[in-house]
Amino acid sequence: MLDTFKNEAYHARMAEIINYSTTLSNFTLKILNNCAKFVQHIMPQNCILCGAGTQNSGLCTACHTHLPHHSTACCPICALPTFNSDICGRCLKKAPAFNNTHAAFTYQFPVDSLIHAFKYGGNLALSELLADYLITATSSQPKPDLIIPMPLHPARQRERGFNQSLEIARIISKKLHIPLAINLCTRIRETAPQASLTIKQRHGNVKGAFDCTGEQIQGSHIAIVDDVMTTGTTINELSRILRDQGAAEVSAWIVARAL
Repeated sequence: MLDTFKNEAYHARMAEIINYSTTLSNFTLKILNNCAKFVQHIMPQNCILCGAGTQNSGLCTACHTHLPHHSTACCPICALPTFNSDICGRCLKKAPAFNNTHAAFTYQFPVDSLIHAFKYGGNLALSELLADYLITATSSQPKPDLIIPMPLHPARQRERGFNQSLEIARIISKKLHIPLAINLCTRIRETAPQASLTIKQRHGNVKGAFDCTGEQIQGSHIAIVDDVMTTGTTINELSRILRDQGAAEVSAWIVARAL
């Protein structure tokens, strides 16, 4: 089983998860994912990566051990690797609007494939697995006053059928008993996908893309939940708006940090 990550069957299984999901409508996906969540709670499960038996986590012990957990020394602000967990040079030179970042994983295989299946394949049954890992990654941190999922523009959400950050944030909010603020922040401008842009283009792409209003923001510690953090540009822009509206502290809670 320890060789699972190297063999063809493992990669084929990940492709199957993604390809099957992309052939279904959003309505059908919601029905199937709700059924999957129900079954997960009442019956023994197989590992979603290698197919081995597992009790309740969704992953077997071997696959869990081999996940790219974000556990190395890193900058406490942006979570990029640094020596002895010192603040990195980029954050020293220009501090971002968010105060700290906590990530469950680095963005590597097979986590990248899991997120792809969840985000683009519509496999919503993965939301609880990803949320649980993020809960574990933030368990030693002070609880925020509010959780805000990274907003999607309405046009993008209609196309995808759901907001992946919201699905993860719902579960975290429920399990940690932290209020979930769904409507405090909105994406008011449709932007090009950040992954297709250079670092310089990314800054201009998200400039003025968000609007945040609400009395709850003033003086609050807010955690922004998102699936992937690459350069941090999008989270920084949302954090800037929140800080302008009086947020006392903004934390970035991320499933996977790209290095």
